[in-house]
Amino acid sequence: MSLEIEIKPITDHERYSVDGLLVYKDKFGNWSCMVDLSPTQMSAFKNYEKTVINNPRFKKHTKATYKSK
Repeated sequence: MSLEIEIKPITDHERYSVDGLLVYKDKFGNWSCMVDLSPTQMSAFKNYEKTVINNPRFKKHTKATYKSK
């Protein structure tokens, strides 16, 4: 069964929607969410952070969909 994780930027470098859940940077600069993300969601967000958020070549962050196997 394949599962899709959708990540949408709300405010670049600060707030993102992961499957409708708000992920944001807290006052200490750590990523936080009001509810725990699933391991698949967490893995997808970490991958998005590495490839998009921390990549200076991206001027505007884009929506991404990750598919698990």
